[in-house]
Amino acid sequence: MTILDELAAHARERVAAAKREIPPEAIRRQAMTLPKGDFAFENALKKPGVSFICECKKASPSKGIIAPDFPYLEIAREYEAAGADCLSVLTEPKWFLGSDRYLKEIAQGVSLPCLRKDFTVDAYMIYEAKLLGASAVLLICSLLGEEPLRAYIGLCDELGLSALVEAHDGEEAGMALRAGARMIGVNNRNLKDFSVDTDLSRRLRALIPSDVIFVSESGVHSPEDIRKLREIGADAVLVGETLMRAPDKAAKLMELRGEA
Repeated sequence: MTILDELAAHARERVAAAKREIPPEAIRRQAMTLPKGDFAFENALKKPGVSFICECKKASPSKGIIAPDFPYLEIAREYEAAGADCLSVLTEPKWFLGSDRYLKEIAQGVSLPCLRKDFTVDAYMIYEAKLLGASAVLLICSLLGEEPLRAYIGLCDELGLSALVEAHDGEEAGMALRAGARMIGVNNRNLKDFSVDTDLSRRLRALIPSDVIFVSESGVHSPEDIRKLREIGADAVLVGETLMRAPDKAAKLMELRGEA
């Protein structure tokens, strides 16, 4: 099994346990009674230039613990004050040491739209995201396949959530577009073997229409990386480890934005 297979298997175990606590119909009803979202996440990325999705992440499968000290709410507020456009919050507990609580508290504590960064394998997780205060969810093509992907995007539309659809190759980019994705993320890190190919964003950019928001994820370390992504027409970047390791996250974000 690859790590992605293990992440998906563990996500299914978590969903099964959650369903024993709150049945699917009950969580659906709770989510549907909330006001419909206004797609704040994708709308925040539509401004001219490269937008920044800043990630709150304690650990990762490839790097282990990134932030032993993890004042997540303080970090989120620091990103907000520094001019981040959106936040990404890890809720996967086993490999990323994330928590639903982190997302709930951050969504309540800042005004920026938040992505629930997790490995969505069941509609149940989309209802959970809505109840936790997320404005967006991550949908990974290689975990879902085209028909579930289309159904989950439809469910996000019902709830007013944005769907960040992640593709790793041209075939998956085509799948995302056929399923109705309005926002496609290209993860430069291969979650099957952890290799990073920052040229992947350039290769896939040509396959994605300009009216679909294009997000480059992982492998962004310097203003030069941002410049290259700006040149290929990336609408946004998702930056995690580079910011999480920076002692002064606001200064690092300013540097990446070319404002330092």
